[in-house]
Amino acid sequence: MTRPYAEVIGDPIVQSKSPAIHTFWLGKLGIAADYRACHVLSDGLETYLADRRADPAWRGCNVTMPHKEAIMPLLDRLDDEASAVGAVNTVLRAGDGTLTGTNTDLAGFLEPLQPLLAAPHLFRMARVFGAGGAARAIIAALARNGFATVLAARDPAKAQALLDELGRGNDNHAVALSHFAPPTDFAFDDREGILDLVVNASPLGMAGHEPLALDFSHVPPGSVVYDVVTHPLDTPLLVAARERGFETVDGLAMLIGQAAVAFERFFGQPAPRQDDAELREILTR
Repeated sequence: MTRPYAEVIGDPIVQSKSPAIHTFWLGKLGIAADYRACHVLSDGLETYLADRRADPAWRGCNVTMPHKEAIMPLLDRLDDEASAVGAVNTVLRAGDGTLTGTNTDLAGFLEPLQPLLAAPHLFRMARVFGAGGAARAIIAALARNGFATVLAARDPAKAQALLDELGRGNDNHAVALSHFAPPTDFAFDDREGILDLVVNASPLGMAGHEPLALDFSHVPPGSVVYDVVTHPLDTPLLVAARERGFETVDGLAMLIGQAAVAFERFFGQPAPRQDDAELREILTR
């Protein structure tokens, strides 16, 4: 009998950490199943899904770029999370071969923020950098939790379109990425009772890319600085934030959080999160 399996698909796919994460959890729980990486080109996406739809051993797949939006019309249904984000990062196969698209990035992004979000606030504000694929789930997650968002991008019109689509009509604003590069003499008001986030949802700071140009005079006191980049894990933004005394969240927090949601849907058991420290060590070797 063929072992159950799930996959991650994308183009390229060699850089994905998902096989290491899921294989680690499968081993810890003693589940007789596999998790693989599968290189799928855009023109092969429909054929891939047709083949897997007919395979009862296939539990589903995680979806990376460039397929998160292109895969949507090829599925039988989208759940509320996928509809809210407007992108699919996980496909689940039912016993009858029906394929459902969901999005675990939203939950993954929010997971490390839950202790903060559990408290009441007078106001919640986020400064988010980047208007690409990673930003979609982040903007939707922030809107769902009552944040007013300033979205900075090289193309402010694209940023405004994302806010119009996903921002739930909150007091949101789009600005040019360059807005936050020079110093400002803006005097922040009393931030007591205010939750401020600074989120890098762009590739800036990733290996091979220039750092995010942010002058910390734009960052309110007490902000949490969150960078979704995972290579390097300790980005220039996070290093600079810690040097100035800000609380930080790295990209592995979101990556592991979203993977845990998918893992339980694929394999029917919660991921063994008590082993996160060991998993982080493996992923950063």
